[in-house]
Amino acid sequence: MSAVDIAAARAYLERIGVSSPVEPDAETLADLQERHLYTVPFENLSIHLGEPIVIEEQPLFDKIVTRRRGGFCYEVNGLFSMLLRTLGYQVTLHAARAATPDGFGPPFDHLALRVSTPDSPWPWLVDVGFGAFTHRPLRLDSRGDQHDAAGRFQIVDEDDGDVVILKDGLPEYRLERRARELADFEPTCWWQTTSPKSHFTRSLVCSRLTSTGRITLSGRMLIETIDGEKTERPLGPDDATVLDAYREHFGINLDKVPAVA
Repeated sequence: MSAVDIAAARAYLERIGVSSPVEPDAETLADLQERHLYTVPFENLSIHLGEPIVIEEQPLFDKIVTRRRGGFCYEVNGLFSMLLRTLGYQVTLHAARAATPDGFGPPFDHLALRVSTPDSPWPWLVDVGFGAFTHRPLRLDSRGDQHDAAGRFQIVDEDDGDVVILKDGLPEYRLERRARELADFEPTCWWQTTSPKSHFTRSLVCSRLTSTGRITLSGRMLIETIDGEKTERPLGPDDATVLDAYREHFGINLDKVPAVA
């Protein structure tokens, strides 16, 4: 959405349950991030439905706001950055490399946001596209513990200028300081959606934050975490049951059940 598209911004705010207008301050930023996590699921369903993923303004708006779907990092953080700019925040996009058992993933593996607010002297790390991550923004200038409902976070400087984000002492991702454009992520987005080596082509996930924890639909398994206790419920072979679960828990209406090829 362009900086002058106020109607689009209002529709986006309605999508995440926020009344407009809003003030571009730090507290509102935290509220926007948290509400986004409650309402817009982290999901990779398009890959397994044969739907194209186009990380450009209008296709992202049509998918996430008009069709009330979710997406993965390039989609949800990409569109969220546009909303924040429209609301008056200063936003830059940054590439990150997600932590794996074998080290950090490839460049442009993840997209996160650096956001500045008029009322705050420090920048914020904002991320609505990393699944179970922070509920509220992290201070990018702080090197001490930062406590969030999701855990204890810390930002650690690397010798080459990158920073590593730790959660409860373990690395989540390595973040570049250099600002990027959304188009810079297109090649890796294409790889993530097509390569048999990509985690996203080999798995199926739809997940969002809840008031008591988290709810996830992974294939035909419904996983609910309430106050730290996880329960798993297989939905069985009936497609109607799975489609009902997408509709009930995520507000997603599908014509067919996505499946890993």
